Amino acid sequence: MQRYKCVISYDGSGFSGYQVQPNKRTVQSELEAKLAKIHKGASVKVVGSGRTDAGVHAKGQVIHFDSPLLIPEQKWEVALNSMLPEEISVLSVNKVDASFHARFDAVGKEYRYVLHLSSIRDPFQRNYAYRYPYPLNLDAIREAGKFFLGTHDFTSFCSAKTEVVDKIRTIEAIDIINDGDLLTIRFVGNGFLYNMVRILVGTLLAVGSGDFSPEEIPVIIEKKDRRFAGKTAPAQGLYLWEVFY
Repeated sequence: MQRYKCVISYDGSGFSGYQVQPNKRTVQSELEAKLAKIHKGASVKVVGSGRTDAGVHAKGQVIHFDSPLLIPEQKWEVALNSMLPEEISVLSVNKVDASFHARFDAVGKEYRYVLHLSSIRDPFQRNYAYRYPYPLNLDAIREAGKFFLGTHDFTSFCSAKTEVVDKIRTIEAIDIINDGDLLTIRFVGNGFLYNMVRILVGTLLAVGSGDFSPEEIPVIIEKKDRRFAGKTAPAQGLYLWEVFY
């Protein structure tokens, strides 16, 4: 058996998330269905670096799978792209050691959240950015972002539904990228909890709109209670940008 590592990109608009779910269209189920065809009906399990929710996109999701077929890497790429729906693209395929694990070997991730700052909706942005029509104080957002840097218990910034016990994570960078009416918030860290980036964005928007002050962020972190943070920003603005190994 040979293990293959793939970097994939997908438009999450038409999927119920990455992970297989009964009677729902997901990225993983599409990948596994196409691999089963290549393997003449045999089941092939795909392991991802992590889950993405319904409507969330990926520029650089990483997966791995095992196969007895010794197909050249480029031919794997061509074969999968010819079979997968247009919303999913295989960017690269590489042979890796059998010990490689797309999830457990990841040492960090980059997420980006895109906001469309406009009072007029753009039908071409509706699935790929969150339209925010209200004034924002970007200086306050940048100041608030500094308080998230470093290692903290992010209990206040993850879904109450999460089953993860250890909620300590390290955020290495938060950058604000302003490009016309699009505002991108970039997050780099060693790992992110369920809904964590979307809640961080919702909290930063609350700061930018004046509902919170930047100085309240350490207090919210210390509370370790989801009720004190901002709202969860919508899914369509979120992109899993890159996974680091």
